[in-house]
Amino acid sequence: MSKRNSQAAKTAARERLRAEREREAKKAKVRRQIIVACSAIGVLAIAGGVGFAIVQANEPSTWEKAADAKVVAPANTSGTNGTTVVVGESSAKNTVHLYEDPRCPACASFEQTVGETVNKGMEDGEYKLSFTIGTFLDGNLGGEGSKNALSALGAALNVSTDAFIDYKTALYSSKYHPAESTDEFAKDSYLIKVANTVDALKNNKKFQDAVEKGTYDAWAVKMSESFDNAEGVESTPTIKINDKKIENPSTVAEWETALKTAGVTQ
Repeated sequence: MSKRNSQAAKTAARERLRAEREREAKKAKVRRQIIVACSAIGVLAIAGGVGFAIVQANEPSTWEKAADAKVVAPANTSGTNGTTVVVGESSAKNTVHLYEDPRCPACASFEQTVGETVNKGMEDGEYKLSFTIGTFLDGNLGGEGSKNALSALGAALNVSTDAFIDYKTALYSSKYHPAESTDEFAKDSYLIKVANTVDALKNNKKFQDAVEKGTYDAWAVKMSESFDNAEGVESTPTIKINDKKIENPSTVAEWETALKTAGVTQ
């Protein structure tokens, strides 16, 4: 190999080495750019996730939203925000006012033992029935079953007063009323299941939509506030006959005695 050829070979080798180093440098630069970009995306994703979590944490709950929402009052109601619920003949001179909470076991016991007789007296025109329903057990026990059941009762009342009475009876029945410590009424599916035992509500699409969409959630909040502000009501059930609180009857005989004492029947 001549000296010239040897020098040319060295020059060519150095050129190839330089070119290779440039390619490696470019590759390294690209890798660094990719790493930086991915890191930036990761930071943004984490920041976005944290931000989303913060937004979610600060997002009002369904019932907080309902408290500020426009009230849609069910049919068959009256008064401010539709919180006056009276069932029976308007001409009846006497009024029996029931204050209850859907999750209340004592209310369920009252309804199971005396409820049918109470409803019959209303149907016979001896008195009107007035209802104020609270949800304080949700606060005491945790959950939202009382509020959700009250909203569903509003949906039943919108169908008819008979549907309301029958649905309330079903919710308080020994078969469907859950233990106080559970929150079955928080499930729309459970409320609809119970409603399907009531003729007027069975497979009633309008009723079911109202339950699932929370149509009467805001009304339930206002009704609950009305209960909280009721005079002389410290527990459930509270029963008033012509605005006078009575001892809760545990038998039909005690109920009939209470009516006679109040001058409702002779």
